[in-house]
Amino acid sequence: MKTIAYYISDYGYGHATRSTAIIRELLRQNENVKIIICHSFALDFLQQSFRHEHRVAFREVATDVGYVLKENSLEPDVKILNENVSSYVSEFSVKLEQEMRFMKEKNVSFVISDISPLGIASAVALNIPSLGLSNFTWYTAYEGLIEERLLSFLHGEYKQMTYHFPLACSNEPHWGIKENQSFSFYSRKIDDYEVQRIRKEIDPAGKSHIIYFGLGMKVDIGTLSQLPIWQSPNCKFIVSSNVEVNHPNVYHIPTDAVETQHYVAAADLVLTKAGWGTISEAVCAGVPLLITNRSSMKEDRHTIDYLIRHQLCDLIEWKELESLVVTPSLIETCRRQKINRYKNEAMHIAKEINKKIKSK
Repeated sequence: MKTIAYYISDYGYGHATRSTAIIRELLRQNENVKIIICHSFALDFLQQSFRHEHRVAFREVATDVGYVLKENSLEPDVKILNENVSSYVSEFSVKLEQEMRFMKEKNVSFVISDISPLGIASAVALNIPSLGLSNFTWYTAYEGLIEERLLSFLHGEYKQMTYHFPLACSNEPHWGIKENQSFSFYSRKIDDYEVQRIRKEIDPAGKSHIIYFGLGMKVDIGTLSQLPIWQSPNCKFIVSSNVEVNHPNVYHIPTDAVETQHYVAAADLVLTKAGWGTISEAVCAGVPLLITNRSSMKEDRHTIDYLIRHQLCDLIEWKELESLVVTPSLIETCRRQKINRYKNEAMHIAKEINKKIKSK
């Protein structure tokens, strides 16, 4: 039995949901692995996702900083972000020692990271193979936002990963000392019966358009409830449990819901920021995308450029969202996207990861 340490970024739920898809496949394909998930922010969600899996253990550890957003905005707070990343870097050597002790104690033989530099650095220090799996690294995501010395530190950590599996929308340096292998979109599996159950619960008469409105669980926009979008005729909206909008046409995802990919798949249109997790769930489910643009976020620009280039989304500026009303013609326009040609790659990615694990 080989022990894998799986480091998951602490920024939002997207990294946790997509990592769940890969971990499930790794376990299904390989009976001789056990996985220790290293994470903090969405740990409760991950524990619920694997509550019946005895080969998964959990370790609460802060893995990275992520973004810091301005109040009531989707834009980054550059000053506080620099302060937080600077603190993370200054404490990194202490964190590294802790991770090395953990890996020795648990006899970890392989490290996967999406996409915290901490697990990669610890693996290198112990001569353990590491694999980075993501559509970005914090090095490229932070370019133009943080000081050069902090960027240089992150570059130095990421360049040490043994393998790099960049995902759709990636625009990264050629990381991966031994191998760099690209993949497309993936998500947790979708149960069609559950999708139809959700649609019937939200729209019993079956006469409304269902819109998934996803700005992310870490986004706090105080003015959302005032948007005219909630008055869109013949529309029902799905929002996260933390979204404070109370309207007859708004359905909140239950706080205890775990398989949230089904709510994305139940929609006729997904309106979201450029978060890879939600986008990938929509693409894998064949649901059209309307993306809000954040030009200051390099990760978002890379994602949006890819989606536009491959005719996988329509785009809306945040200012336009302030007056947006969803109409049948808007939904029809978005349905012209070419999303149905994309296959869920979770099984393929896990197969390639398991090859690397077995070759150790």
